[in-house]
Amino acid sequence: MQRQISNYMYYLSVEKGLSKNTIESYRRDLKTFIALMKQRQVNTPDEVDREALSFFIADLKKKGRATATISRCIASIRSFFNYLLQEGLIDKNPTLELESPKLEKKLPRVLTSGEIDRLLAQPVLGDNNGQRDKAMLELLYASGIRISELVSLNISDFDPRVGFLRCSGKGMKERIVPIGSLAINSVNEYVVGSRSQLLKSNGETALFVNLQGNRMTRQGFWKIFKKYARKSKIQGEITPHTLRHSFATHLLENGADLRSVQEMLGHSDISTTQIYTQITRRKIKEIYDQAHPRA
Repeated sequence: MQRQISNYMYYLSVEKGLSKNTIESYRRDLKTFIALMKQRQVNTPDEVDREALSFFIADLKKKGRATATISRCIASIRSFFNYLLQEGLIDKNPTLELESPKLEKKLPRVLTSGEIDRLLAQPVLGDNNGQRDKAMLELLYASGIRISELVSLNISDFDPRVGFLRCSGKGMKERIVPIGSLAINSVNEYVVGSRSQLLKSNGETALFVNLQGNRMTRQGFWKIFKKYARKSKIQGEITPHTLRHSFATHLLENGADLRSVQEMLGHSDISTTQIYTQITRRKIKEIYDQAHPRA
């Protein structure tokens, strides 16, 4: 199965155009699956049956894996077997009758405007790192882009004259996102000042660079974000994706239409964007309950 999985990874990369992070997620899930199948002496896809799949799911539950993790593993395995069926390597897909565990739908965490202000005020602008960090945080909230999109930005993707940012999302789909004046000014100040001092090579195309003068990594930005989240003393856990959730919710709260927010977020399906309308409805109900004398 290992060789077929390698071919499948190539298929996901070249034909489906999925991102490296998504492909690695598939690879990890399938590696876990193969390891357990070997324990049961199941060595080929033809030998995988409902009993083997049930054993795999039971083992994940026994190890305390979250429902979302189990659901993702099932999706990875189902996709792999669909590929094998499509290529004529198996006669039937054993995962078709496999049910994914029901996920509890939780509304994403959204920061208030005051909390956003506190977070964005944390970087100290007196040094190169602070100016860069301020620009990254401002840009995340102003555009709603993902971390992977942020660190993938090139200097040519930012043009302060037009007020738009070009980024490549999932599946390498390119989109143009508007950004506000505060973010434009912050990024522009970083570009003309700190970036040139952080660079070690004129050939570096990345918009945001680290202390070594190379492209900022996801892990590098995570460490930076955690530091400022801790300093801001915002209650509860927040992640860079919290800024994306806050971006979408604040737009809808202030009158933006759902289709425009969908396009800015790069969602292929509007149902993914609709979760933010639930947040705004909940807030409206809270305001009503607090303000109406007979609520």
